[in-house]
Amino acid sequence: MKCKLALVQMNTVLGDVPANLKKHLEIIQEAQAAGADLIVFPELSLTGYVLQDLVPTVAIRPQPDDPIFSQLLEASRAVDLVVGFVQEDERNRFYIAGAYLSDGMVAHVHQKIYLPTYGLFDEGRFFAYGENVRAFDTRFGRVGLLICEDFWHASLPYLLWQDGADLMIFTSASPGRGLSAEAQLDSARWVDHINRAYASLFTTFVAHTNRVGYEDGLNFWGGAMVYDPNGNVLERAAQHEETVLYCEIDLNQLHRTRTRLPLLRDERPALVQRELTRILSQAGRGNGR
Repeated sequence: MKCKLALVQMNTVLGDVPANLKKHLEIIQEAQAAGADLIVFPELSLTGYVLQDLVPTVAIRPQPDDPIFSQLLEASRAVDLVVGFVQEDERNRFYIAGAYLSDGMVAHVHQKIYLPTYGLFDEGRFFAYGENVRAFDTRFGRVGLLICEDFWHASLPYLLWQDGADLMIFTSASPGRGLSAEAQLDSARWVDHINRAYASLFTTFVAHTNRVGYEDGLNFWGGAMVYDPNGNVLERAAQHEETVLYCEIDLNQLHRTRTRLPLLRDERPALVQRELTRILSQAGRGNGR
């Protein structure tokens, strides 16, 4: 089976959900005309990133009677979508969330689990922590969705791998930070390294999209990319430009790669569970060794 991805690196208007929705619908129409099967928008694509006290005013619920989501759900009847938003739950807690929409329905919602509170980040002050990570079924096979800081923690991609994800979708609003000796953004260099590593170690497809533009002094660098199960980059978008990166992936490659390199077959998750239980038990007794 083949799937044509459209990875969107867009500039959002901070706090203006209707304006961002309009842009989503325009991009969806263009990408659908280009033959896309699955369109992936970046983290908080409907709201912007540096929300702070705006969080409660932009929060929505991913259900058909929501005036924003109803339009996205209608668009998903023709093409699958991943969108980023602030989710409010029934207890009035707010989450950084991503939703996979297909055939007019919400197939999956992921709530960001790791909220950075170091350096320039202060997400833990405004958002609640997600508590679950799950792979889910789509018409293209089993998929996993993570948001930015989530994929800096190897445990979550590992869990998605064990839960059957053959395509991992990573979305982010990653600002540019630092410069390497080659005058490359450190943040972009590290993201590239971990995307390649996960594709190689877990013999899976990795598709990552990041937003662009400026917001409250932050510069978001874009750089969407797709890696195949061999750890080879299939496509890469330019940095600092609003664009849509198109890439067709052939899911039959999973068979070829995993036959040659049976890491999934030989993995021992029960051993991992047993040793983690031991480590946590010892830590609870004040002995982390």
